[in-house]
Parts: sequence; C-alpha cells; structure tokens
Amino acid sequence: MDNRSIAHLLDETADLLEIDSGDSFRIRSYRRAAEAVEATTVTLATIAGDAKKLQEIPGIGKGMAANIAQIEETGSFDLRRELLEKYNASILELLKLPGMGPKTVALLFSALKVDSIETLEAALKAGKLNGLPRFGKKLIDNIKKGIEEYRQHHGRFLVSVSQRAADEIAEYLRKLEGIETVTPAGSTRRGRETAGDLDLLVTGPACAEDVCAEAVEYTASYPGIDSMIARGQNKVSFKLHNGLQVDVRLLPEESYGAALQYFTGSKMHNVTLRQRALRRGYTLSEYALANVADGSVVAARTEEEIYAALDLDWIPPELRENNGEIEAAENHTLPDLIELKDIHGDVHMHTDATDGRNTIREMAEAALERGYQYIAITDHSKNLAMTNGLDDQRALEHIRRIREVDEEMEGRIRVFPGIEVDILGDGALDLADETLAQMDVVIASVHTLFQQPREQMTERVLRALENPYVRILGHPTGRLLLRREPFEMDLRAVLEACARLGVAVEHNSSPERLDLCDRDLRLARELGCKIVINTDAHHTSHLANIRFGLRQLRRAWLTRKEVLNHHTAEAFLKAMRPRP
Repeated sequence: MDNRSIAHLLDETADLLEIDSGDSFRIRSYRRAAEAVEATTVTLATIAGDAKKLQEIPGIGKGMAANIAQIEETGSFDLRRELLEKYNASILELLKLPGMGPKTVALLFSALKVDSIETLEAALKAGKLNGLPRFGKKLIDNIKKGIEEYRQHHGRFLVSVSQRAADEIAEYLRKLEGIETVTPAGSTRRGRETAGDLDLLVTGPACAEDVCAEAVEYTASYPGIDSMIARGQNKVSFKLHNGLQVDVRLLPEESYGAALQYFTGSKMHNVTLRQRALRRGYTLSEYALANVADGSVVAARTEEEIYAALDLDWIPPELRENNGEIEAAENHTLPDLIELKDIHGDVHMHTDATDGRNTIREMAEAALERGYQYIAITDHSKNLAMTNGLDDQRALEHIRRIREVDEEMEGRIRVFPGIEVDILGDGALDLADETLAQMDVVIASVHTLFQQPREQMTERVLRALENPYVRILGHPTGRLLLRREPFEMDLRAVLEACARLGVAVEHNSSPERLDLCDRDLRLARELGCKIVINTDAHHTSHLANIRFGLRQLRRAWLTRKEVLNHHTAEAFLKAMRPRP
C-alpha cells in the first residue's frame, strides 16, 4: 500500500477510537502517526518489515511500527479490525456529513444504534433525532442537506485520487518487460474535477494477442487490488482499497490511438466525431477509423492520424466536451493552451507560522527546484484562530522574516511577503490597512459564515474588493469538492467588480477546491478579469498540485497570456492591481 493509503487507515482508526470514547492520548498518537506517514518521503512499503527504520520516522513508535507492518502484510491491523467488528465500517460514512463529528456519531450510535447513512435517514424520517442533546432544527436540516449532497457525489473521486492511482499502477506495469505505454483515459485524462472510475490503456510488445496472457496475469497481481471484478483475454477490472474501480485494457499498438480516442471521451464529443466520420463514409470505433464500404482501416495507430483523416487538428483532451472544439479544430483556431512551462511563480502558500508544515526557506527552496522565479508567502490572518492566524503585530514580524529569506536567496528566487486575509461577515478585513500596506500580495478569502443569504454574501465580497490593498480574490466560491457546495453568491457581479477594480481572481489548484471551476474561469475571461493560478500549498509537496489546476485552465481554453503567473517576478507585481 502507498503511504497515503496507510495514513488513511491510521486516521480512520483515530476516528473509530473517538467514536468509541477511547483514550485521548491514544487518539492523538494515531493522528500524529497518520500525519507523519503522509509527510515522510520514505516509501513505507519498502521498510515495513524493519521496525527500527520505521521508528526513525518522527511520530512512529514501536506499537505504530507493528501496526504498519500488519497493514503492509494484510491490508489492516488488529485494533482496526476489533473496532470494525463493534461498529460497521459504514459508520465512518457519517463523518462525511456536516455537523457529524466523532462525538456526535457516538451519541447517535449509543442512543439510536445509528451506524450508517441509511439508518440515519430512517431515524430522521421517524423524528427520533428531535430532543437529542445538541440536535436542534438547524443541525438536523444541515444533516438532511448533507445526505442529499452525499448521495449526489457518492462513488466519485477527486481527480488527484484517480491520477495518483494511475501513476502508481503505471509504475508497476512498466516493470514488466514489453510494456511501454500506460495512459489514463476518461475523466482523468480530460482533467475533470472528479472521476467515477479509472481507465488505463496499455500497449507494447507484451500486449500482442499471442503473448498477452502473461501481461494479464501480471496486471491481476497488482498488490493494491482489494477485489477482482473481471479478468479477460486483454482486460482486467478490479477495485482498489479506496473503492475506485480500475479497468486496464492491454492493446496492440496498431489500434492504440483509436482506443485512446474512444475511451478518453467525452461521450458527446465522440458522438459528434462519429457523425462527422459517417458523413465522410467512415465508421469510428475503439478499434479504428475505417471505410464503411469495405471495412479497410484508414487510421488507428495514433489519435493525430484519426483527427487528421477527419480534416481536423488534433484536439487536446481537456477540450473534448463538445463545446465548440471540433469547429475550432476544423477552422484551425484551437487556442495554444497554457502549459506547466509557462508558470513562473506561485503566490498562495502557507508556512509553519500558521497552519503550514514547512518554513519560509523550505518553501522557497522547493519552489526553486520547480524552476519558479518567485513565490509569495501568504499565511492566514487572525480570524482563523484554528490555524494560528496572524494578528497585526505577528504579521509585521512575519513580513520581516520573509524579507530576510528573500535576501538570503540572493536573487535565485524572489520571495514576496503576503497574507491571506479573512473577509469578515460584513465584508471588512481582519487586519488593519496599515499592515496590509506592507504586503506585496494580499489575498482576500471567505473562510466562515458560508450559509449567509445570496444577497448578503455578494455584498460582503463586493465590500472586501473595494479595499485598495486587496490584489487577489482567493478560492472565490468556497467550494470543497465532494464535501461542500459553493456558497450562494452573484458570481457575475463579483467578477465584474474584480475586472473593474483590477483585482485578480484565483484559480486554487488544491484538488479539494479547483476553484474557480472551468466554466467560471471562462466567464472570468469573458468579463476581462485578471486570472492567477496558485496551489494554496501547506507543504512543499503540495506545490506539485499545480498540475491539477492547469488542467482546469486548459479546460477553460486559457492561454499563457491570460494567466498572470506567466510573467516574470517584477512584471507579475506590475500586472496586479496597483497599490495605493
């Protein structure tokens, strides 16, 4: 199992212990261990049998090392099994609902034997939650709404989850001699925010029909498989431990391009493409573009050959949503989409001064390794007490430390002082203007009071934008994918104000946010907004999440010139809203 999967099991066990009213020290030890496992650069699977090496990782003691060894050997460990015998695994789903922390779940289980979404729904319909301690009308209404949203998103996975699975399975498959290419298709390749499953297309000499059996057997032996669904002549379907279904197709090179085009989708893009093929006397399938008359193959080996045979430029996967991309490909007017090499800086990240995990210097060095020319350190302000947010005095001291690191980097990378300041309920900011005036990058974000009515939320954000020191509107809709819907707001009015005032709108590349979405990014571009892409990194490893945000920019048809991060350091500052 990978480190994230191990960390998930440890964190899940802490939840179960808390539901079980376990010892608080023991609960914290599992939380710490989960954080340590996720943060370490050591692949635990390679040292799971060596207790001494495991214990060299801060946060991993003797007992936790034994648990990790069990996880690697069996996929679980004794304590987790004991707790799951007492509480159904489905009880953990309740924690995904708003207002349902471990103590609340424990109360429901003790009072009503609620241990799943289904039993909770039944209790709600019977009115059994009325009168329970802490269960007022507002909480009950929020739970009902949360169940509806959970039903809507159940079975979907963040694109980061499907992409990580694709990367890990591809690494495994390439170890077999004769496998050369492993490519994700479907929603993952198109860069959708979430995926329902994962399609992997594999080719190389080992996938030829006469020798494919060995590759099928090797694929079916992937160690991350939780349950096997089907194993055929050239396809293996299985589920991973997190529930994600994976379909691996082993294909001959001569039909690889046709299969890649077909399984990438989208459905409507493919329908339109097939209709175009028929008008030209062809049929298009997962096997080939072929002549209707005699079945002879016109193109199949590469996607480029297929699109060219249909008199089209090759269409980037992110654009294949039947939103005008086929017409643009016919007219040779597809945009030159932004790429990773076009990004020269990241100006939204947090350090250990608030809720980040690394120092200012460590974040700068990590960004330098990525080839960036500049970053901005934008820790939280005081309103977010849970993140150890900065008050005015601490913020000014933080500026001093940031500027010291900037000097220490000796021009190798610029480190701009900044802040992610909270937009309070009335639209005021929670730091003084005199403090904000010292910052190069001021990001204003909503972090609280998400349930405000649409009109009130809109006025709140509009007032914040009027503050002359605000240069970026952070994660503008406040959504958390598969967890929290965007808050109610007149987004067009807010974007129009951003365009008028020169405030840049952020695309937040955190895979849990991807905010603004591709549709709203197109609207921002149409309204003339400045656009900036950031990772909101809380750890050096999070800087790599820029790849998920880039896919959303590409899905919005954005080019490098439409994104401020393509500028060099000084040009970036000049491109933002002028400071008073």
